Amino acid sequence: MRKYISFFRIRFTNGLQYRAAAYAGIATQFAWGFMTLLMFWAFYRSGKNAFPMSFEQLSSYIWLQQAFLALFMAWLFENEIFSAITSGNIAYELCRPINVYDMWFVRNVSNRLSKTVLRSIPILIVAAVLPSPFGISVPVTRVATLLFIISITLGFGVLVAFNMLIYISAFYSVSPMGIRILSVSVVELFSGAVIPLPFLPSGIRRIFELLPFASMQNTPFLIYTGNIASQDAIFSIFLQMFWLTALVVFGKLLMKKALKKVVVQGG
Repeated sequence: MRKYISFFRIRFTNGLQYRAAAYAGIATQFAWGFMTLLMFWAFYRSGKNAFPMSFEQLSSYIWLQQAFLALFMAWLFENEIFSAITSGNIAYELCRPINVYDMWFVRNVSNRLSKTVLRSIPILIVAAVLPSPFGISVPVTRVATLLFIISITLGFGVLVAFNMLIYISAFYSVSPMGIRILSVSVVELFSGAVIPLPFLPSGIRRIFELLPFASMQNTPFLIYTGNIASQDAIFSIFLQMFWLTALVVFGKLLMKKALKKVVVQGG
């Protein structure tokens, strides 16, 4: 365990060095957040239809997306891992006294957390002082706050565990680009990154909510905004635990199978 903690600390510290990229990312996320808010504001003002979320709740959802984008953006992959697999440098990883799956998992966690630390606080501070209904509100209860913290931690783990499957798929393909593009599209749609899941038709939404993708950002953000009540939140959190366990176990089995057939050529 100590070696993984040390590796996490090194990668996390290294990720904090890229402040210029973080500042650029913050500016981009503010622009994207305001653009999304104005788009939905026009949508809300265009008619008198009943909406599944109040605009205040939607604003909080959008700012949470921007603040924790690095945790949940599906397109964030480490090309070094794909390169290690396709080039044969995976041989160096196999020589180390570590579990490759665990090391790559820790590597992804530390990389995403370092980016989040740099970006999230400024975005949340500015969003908190924006005038209503365009700002972010606090959770409705203390219980909702606690459930949100638990849920966002589990959701983060589910996303990383799913991304691990994409890395492992590179062992079974000539190029990982196809599966990367497909996985990003699927995760963005099914996790509520493009359109919050409450806006979908009820029948489709119920199916989406049972999939692992909804356990990523959809569940914690809806708990925060109060769209998932405390009683339903407990079930959603247990569902997150199930998917996290299932994806990690499946990933470890798939990695073990892949490593048994690895052939590295060269001098």
